[in-house]
Amino acid sequence: MNILLFGITKDIVGDATLSLSSSEASEVHTVGQLRNYLTGNYPAMGGLSSLAIAVNSEYAEDEKEISATDEIALIPPVSGG
Repeated sequence: MNILLFGITKDIVGDATLSLSSSEASEVHTVGQLRNYLTGNYPAMGGLSSLAIAVNSEYAEDEKEISATDEIALIPPVSGG
């Protein structure tokens, strides 16, 4: 499972993409499970004020089922001014 990272999520992980091994991906079936995996392995993500997850270019709720073939992107909080 490949996950595209943007903004601070890229800084937290240290790369523009995050690849989950097949054994890791076999434990992640929903957006909520992915969110739990991310905060468990990258605790700084739990401190973000918001973290949207897009699946196949659409924002997804925690109940949304995901698979290894989906395009997944983490959308961190955006600041502007």
